[in-house]
Amino acid sequence: MGGMGNAAILGTVDLVMIGVVILVTVIGRYLLVRLVRRATKRAVARAQERRTGSETRAERILSAVTLARNERAEQRTATLGSLISNLISVVLVVVAVLTILDILGVPLAPVIASASVGGVALAFGAQSLVKDYLSGLFMILEDQYGVGDLVDTGDVTGTVEEVTMRVTRLRDASGKVWYVRNGEILRVGNLSQGWSTAVVDVPVANDEDAAKCIAVLEKVAEQVDADPEFADVLLEKPSVAGVDSVNNTTMTLRMFAKTAPNKHWGMQRALLERAHAALVEAGVRVPRGLGGYGTDRMS
Repeated sequence: MGGMGNAAILGTVDLVMIGVVILVTVIGRYLLVRLVRRATKRAVARAQERRTGSETRAERILSAVTLARNERAEQRTATLGSLISNLISVVLVVVAVLTILDILGVPLAPVIASASVGGVALAFGAQSLVKDYLSGLFMILEDQYGVGDLVDTGDVTGTVEEVTMRVTRLRDASGKVWYVRNGEILRVGNLSQGWSTAVVDVPVANDEDAAKCIAVLEKVAEQVDADPEFADVLLEKPSVAGVDSVNNTTMTLRMFAKTAPNKHWGMQRALLERAHAALVEAGVRVPRGLGGYGTDRMS
């Protein structure tokens, strides 16, 4: 009877210890996850505060066209918080299970050895999957791109619609949706970060006065810079580089305009149209019509 009583007491003690382990695991996970989420949110808030304050014209425009930056920061925070939370949960569960097995008197050495062998086999068989997840993790940490960005991955160029730990979903100009594995992306060209440059080539007759043409284009640049229509597009006044090339019939002058991301195409068209009209008004011979660039016919 005494032995049975002692066994019952030991069994009760074991159950209590197991309950304590489970309770500590649950409470520990809750506190650690909450701490991680709070720390991550504070880090994002500090980064946003550093970006506020006095802004130049370029900084103001870039801030206006990148309103998704805060949303991306929140998405990145949520993703990282979820990842770290899951990692904490896995570690705590593994520790709790090992502790409970030790309390029950189960030998841990064979269990750990079997788990190690299984882990190696799993890792070997899921190399590509692990590679995808690790690449996705670093893409998110480094903020290489986000939803709404126009990116070039080498094989595909399109707008990012979704970024997960394993794949990135892109939509190209034709509307086709591409699912690109993160581990297969070796390089990324982000066309939506920072700024873009509109390059405008303006052809005139090769015997025209280059200085006169440049003066006309300088006035066009000043007018465009002062136009409210482009206040949220241009980061600075367009520049006239001068003569870029000369052939038997045509002299080409080049202009540059620094714009907000992905706004260079519209700026390029606007500058070309205004430059053409201003040159014609100044009596400079230019190709007949905007569609005649590259032809040898001069008006």
